Amino acid sequence: MIEWILILLAIAAVAALLGFGRLSGVALTGAKILIVVALVMLLLLALGIVAVA
Repeated sequence: MIEWILILLAIAAVAALLGFGRLSGVALTGAKILIVVALVMLLLLALGIVAVA
């Protein structure tokens, strides 16, 4: 998941530099969503609610 976040952030940065604002926004929004999902999963693992088998 971290790999996807980094890829989307790189796409957002390159698109912003090239002037593609809408594509940059979409990539940045996708990265934000994945960051939130990763943080929620980390919290659930830390609290012991979800176990990794």
